[in-house]
Amino acid sequence: MIGLLRGILAEKSVPGVLLDVQGVGYEVEVPTSTFYVLPETGEEVVLYTHLIVREDAQLLYGFASQSERILFRSLIKVNGVGAKLAVGILSGISAEDFIRCVEYEDTARLVSLPGIGKKTAERLIIEMRDRLPQMAASGGANGVASSTATLGSPVNAVGDAVSALVALGYSHAEAGRLVKGVDHVSLASDEIIRQALQAAGSR
Repeated sequence: MIGLLRGILAEKSVPGVLLDVQGVGYEVEVPTSTFYVLPETGEEVVLYTHLIVREDAQLLYGFASQSERILFRSLIKVNGVGAKLAVGILSGISAEDFIRCVEYEDTARLVSLPGIGKKTAERLIIEMRDRLPQMAASGGANGVASSTATLGSPVNAVGDAVSALVALGYSHAEAGRLVKGVDHVSLASDEIIRQALQAAGSR
């Protein structure tokens, strides 16, 4: 199992990156919460990874923090939730908000995510609620709820900002570009959103 990669960011294009690790290029798919806190190409990056081996492919998924990977691994254990949908969930909602949805049984918020219907939302709440204690025991639940990216930017704030802009009608790509244009280190999500909207309005 490949659990961590440290190397030079050779290429990045939603939804994946190419990581040069001592001359070997690894193609890694990442959620937008990780993608939009990546450094510029040519710089070093660390990704916590999860490898999925299928008959026809070997798929590598990368995350900015261990807690994000813990949540991903818990999601793919839910009946009917594969890796693609799990990445989509992490791209559309912050880990903190997802846990809040589970705790408060907020199916409406989950249904608003791409690919999530009412039955899947209900299944996520039931099965993930049972897994939260296990995540806490491994340091995952608290870590997911308050995680900050290894790359130096608060994952929750960035993810919340992207989700909010998407809710306002921007595409994921455009929302990501707007957020990326903000110097969001140490900023709360509402301030990131404000500055991103200001930048959009000035174009």
